[in-house]
Amino acid sequence: MKFPKEINAYCPSCKKHSPHKVKAASKGRPRTMAKGNRAHNRSLMGHGSKRAGEKTVKKQGKRQKLTLICSDCKKKQERVVGGRTTKKIELKAK
Repeated sequence: MKFPKEINAYCPSCKKHSPHKVKAASKGRPRTMAKGNRAHNRSLMGHGSKRAGEKTVKKQGKRQKLTLICSDCKKKQERVVGGRTTKKIELKAK
């Protein structure tokens, strides 16, 4: 999915429309000591019944997220593009 590198969008902190730079939002690093991760790692150890691992289910496409950076006040805001898509966001020049 192609998206322009700069768009005119509403900035809630400036309270007006202004040009915004567009970046593809990157996913943060998962916490290794989160409760769900620890439980999953215990099940992978293999003590008990079947080993839990990767499922063979075809997943739905993710909703693509963008980070908009205001050119006036440099504040960031996130925007979700459309519905679910199977393609990654590709930023293009106008």
